[in-house]
Amino acid sequence: MESVKIHKTAIIHPNVKLGPGVEVGPYSVFGPDVTIGENVIIGSHCVIEGNTTIGRNSKIFTGVVLGSAPQDKKFNGNGDVSLLIGENNVIREYVTINLGTVEGGGKTVLGNNNLFMAYSHVAHDCVIGNNCVMANNASLAGHVTLEDNAVLGGLTGIHQFVRLGRLSIVGGLSRVVQDIPPFSTCVGYPAKVYSLNYIGLKRANIPLETINRLKKAFKILFHSGLSKSHAFESIEKEVEPCPELEHLIFFAKTSKRGLCS
Repeated sequence: MESVKIHKTAIIHPNVKLGPGVEVGPYSVFGPDVTIGENVIIGSHCVIEGNTTIGRNSKIFTGVVLGSAPQDKKFNGNGDVSLLIGENNVIREYVTINLGTVEGGGKTVLGNNNLFMAYSHVAHDCVIGNNCVMANNASLAGHVTLEDNAVLGGLTGIHQFVRLGRLSIVGGLSRVVQDIPPFSTCVGYPAKVYSLNYIGLKRANIPLETINRLKKAFKILFHSGLSKSHAFESIEKEVEPCPELEHLIFFAKTSKRGLCS
């Protein structure tokens, strides 16, 4: 394939599907069920295996391992499991991302325009939206969900089945064992809600009127002393609705692990 550049030391299984413009660095190894979209650039010493699909224009740096078996004792290598990576993702040095498991739905899914900094880890059956950032050494256990524009600080650990809401940010060195509300700033061991993510909301061009409504809702939800059910009732009575507020309430009501305090 004339438009593909593969270093002579790379080992590419003949069944691998490579889009036009793909570049593969020295000593990288691809298994038979790998599909790579156009203009993907892959550095040296990368291993891509399993049923893994990578969307176009992604950049993958040295030592990355994608599509490896889940770190789950129940996993026996059987079943239809996969790793689906969207477009325009940047995956930095030595990141590891596992396949899904049959019990968890079979898929680990990454959206578009995400940044995974060096040594970060995404475990089996995680679902990551768009425009998320995982800083160095941040780690997701299995079945974790990151909604769009979520940000994780370095050395942060996320417990299995936890959800991180849209436009939330978690400070470095945090231990997250409960759901992180959308639009929040959290940090700690364990992580706690400290405030609204004002900077993230402004960068996302959320109107000031909406930000003020969310601020009022946060005060009721986290600082009023009301039970969650009574807080929801109070918010619905006192705060004018908007899509962002509706998402916050829906996220909180559907939380299975409970919200960070």
